[in-house]
Amino acid sequence: MKRIGSGEFHAAYELGSLRLVSLRDGYVDMPVTRLRQANDKTFGENLPSQLRLVDGGLRLSVNAFLLDDGTEATLIDTGASNAWDPSMGFLPQALQEANIAAERIRTVAFTHTHLDHIQGLILPDGRDAFPQLSRLLVPEEELGRFRAEARLQRFHGREEPFAAGQRITPAIEALAAAGHEKGHTCFRVTSDGETVLIWGDTIHVPSLQFERPEITWEFDADQDKARESRMRIMALAAEEGCYVAGAHLDSPGVGRLFRSGSGFRFEPL
Repeated sequence: MKRIGSGEFHAAYELGSLRLVSLRDGYVDMPVTRLRQANDKTFGENLPSQLRLVDGGLRLSVNAFLLDDGTEATLIDTGASNAWDPSMGFLPQALQEANIAAERIRTVAFTHTHLDHIQGLILPDGRDAFPQLSRLLVPEEELGRFRAEARLQRFHGREEPFAAGQRITPAIEALAAAGHEKGHTCFRVTSDGETVLIWGDTIHVPSLQFERPEITWEFDADQDKARESRMRIMALAAEEGCYVAGAHLDSPGVGRLFRSGSGFRFEPL
């Protein structure tokens, strides 16, 4: 896989016969207390030395990813639109910069249903972000969460549940990665012998969790399951030589993993 274009809000890669586009929705700042050790303990004042902080906090990139086969475009996650901090909601600018018309996106699939992944279905002015949307894929375990989102009421009833092991398209397979949320999903995308794992929120803080994957996140619905899924998905990527694409890896969030001691080392592409 190689990079074939980039800008302020996007980076495009050649993945076999597909184009993979990383789309930067923005970033969100979080307190370091979101990080958790065993038994849900915070670090207190003894912060790990490898943590990279911005103004004393954690800055998480927010990325979505698009797969383009030249005919159809499939979007994995949609960003936050104007539903959270004003530092997010730049997905439309990213699409424009990458010369991708929103009308070409007919399939949207969610890794999970937290607001920074789903609220981009609606633009800040209230219009549909993807006017030709025909498939809206939601993890079956999270249909209730999705249907509880009042802002997305117009999409209720249009969603299509999917399960781990299901093929979304001939090139995209859903892999179980529960823990951060009960239906949290990784998508394995394969084309002409090249594979990328679009893994949602497997990692929140790359400066720490690659080296110390046992560290969890306050908002993990099940911290033990999240830890197990992170170790399993990262081991898969390292052992099979897959590329990875992460929602909260530093933009553009695409690279490769290698084992390093008891953890892993990430090399951006």
